[in-house]
Amino acid sequence: MKPVIGINVDIEAGPPPHMEVQITYIEAIQQAGGIPLLLPPMSDEDLEQISHQLSGLLLIGGQDYCPTRYGQNPESSLDLAHPIRQDFDFRLLQQVLKNTQMPVLGICLGAQLLNITLGGTLIQDIPTERPDSPVKHTSETGSNGYHKHLVRIEKGTLLSELYEEEEEVAVSTSHHQAVGKLGAGLKAVAFAEDGIIEAIELPERPFTVGVQWHPERDIPTSSKLFASFVNSACKNRATSQSEHPWKVG
Repeated sequence: MKPVIGINVDIEAGPPPHMEVQITYIEAIQQAGGIPLLLPPMSDEDLEQISHQLSGLLLIGGQDYCPTRYGQNPESSLDLAHPIRQDFDFRLLQQVLKNTQMPVLGICLGAQLLNITLGGTLIQDIPTERPDSPVKHTSETGSNGYHKHLVRIEKGTLLSELYEEEEEVAVSTSHHQAVGKLGAGLKAVAFAEDGIIEAIELPERPFTVGVQWHPERDIPTSSKLFASFVNSACKNRATSQSEHPWKVG
């Protein structure tokens, strides 16, 4: 059986309010052999119930988290995510990290969520804090919000294996924030030319990876990343079922 991968959702204020997920995230999971399951905001009780049916968690990109969550005052450049999404995203990841060993893949904002949840901080606005950076981390309005720049992946890491140990990889990117101080247990495993952290791993857990770029926008380049994530989810599903088989009826 295919592993079920939970995916959080974005929320737009409306009116009326609505939820959305870019289809590229869904296609990436499907092509890697998983079943995507969208996770709308819900209570902790409902989240605990549904988490037993998940084998992995994909955290998508989006707007900014409020810096008060990592002990800073908000800067004027921020575009905050809907409060309901912010609340649910943190409760979701906290429960997964605390109560399960399911694999986690965080993309862009999802990588930042992983870092904040583990006690790290963010660079609130790269152009403000690194005005002399030669790297263009985001693109202008009207260019679909994505372009490419090079990242250097550290040797001996999970990502180096998945990207065939290439020293530099051109990645699809669109972000104005990035990981600042690393959260507990996290390791920085990829960097842009200006030193900005572009990927993190949590070695103490099975497949727990955050990438600042958007691999779902360039699946041919990142197919092994999604395949490894879904394969890890499949192993997690088999282990969970052997320890706690689902009961029907």
